[in-house]
Amino acid sequence: MKETSAALLGLAAAGALMVVVWVGSLVRRDASLVDRFWGLGFVVVALVYWWSAEWPGGGAALLFGLVAVWGVRLSGYLTWRNWGHGEDYRYRAMRAKAPGRFGLTSLATVFLLQAAILWVVSLPLLVALRRSYPVDHPLVAIGALLWLVGFYFEAVGDWQLTRFRADPGNRGKVLDRGVWRLTRHPNYFGDACLWWGFFGFAAANGAWWTVIGPVLMNLLLLKVSGVALLERRLVDAKPQYRDYVARTNAFIPWRPKPRRDAPSP
Repeated sequence: MKETSAALLGLAAAGALMVVVWVGSLVRRDASLVDRFWGLGFVVVALVYWWSAEWPGGGAALLFGLVAVWGVRLSGYLTWRNWGHGEDYRYRAMRAKAPGRFGLTSLATVFLLQAAILWVVSLPLLVALRRSYPVDHPLVAIGALLWLVGFYFEAVGDWQLTRFRADPGNRGKVLDRGVWRLTRHPNYFGDACLWWGFFGFAAANGAWWTVIGPVLMNLLLLKVSGVALLERRLVDAKPQYRDYVARTNAFIPWRPKPRRDAPSP
């Protein structure tokens, strides 16, 4: 199968998955189901690309394994974290603006939109899972290293935040320990690293044009649904967050600045 046909098949698979999830959201009246299937959507698309390749290289199995580990963990974590909490505030706000037609509107503005974004972001996988390339290529090594760094920050960041929130004594406080000491958004930074890592696999095959995938992911994480959206809420909800912002990098991990109230040496 040619790459163009495989790409269209991947788009169809992403769209079909999101339509099924949309139907489930109508039954449950919970559009935030889409978030739980975000990671699994990439696993489905990656499987389509791998399956449709005539002679997938030896590195394809490794790459699909990396995608599957990341995607399953992310979807499993979001499902567990959001279980029993009802619809996310973002979708409740959208529903309130169009109460009578939100069900149909959400199909286009939430579910199919996410399917399209998922498909564009996953373009490096289209090439990397379908072409053979030397496993010892330097860009493959760099890609694998970026995946490891990204997975560490994302998984450890989620685990540390879960433990922090489980302690009632931390209510209203700001987590500024562990990886959260180095960056205000270790999970978003980790996600970005992962996708630059996947791009490394595609670039090893000369498919530099697939850079659109990680670039779009970075824009979403920094300017749209990630850092920018979350920080507006946290600054208002937690008074201590302003000091945390002043001390800690928003995205790229780095040594934090001293507290404003820290004694002079």
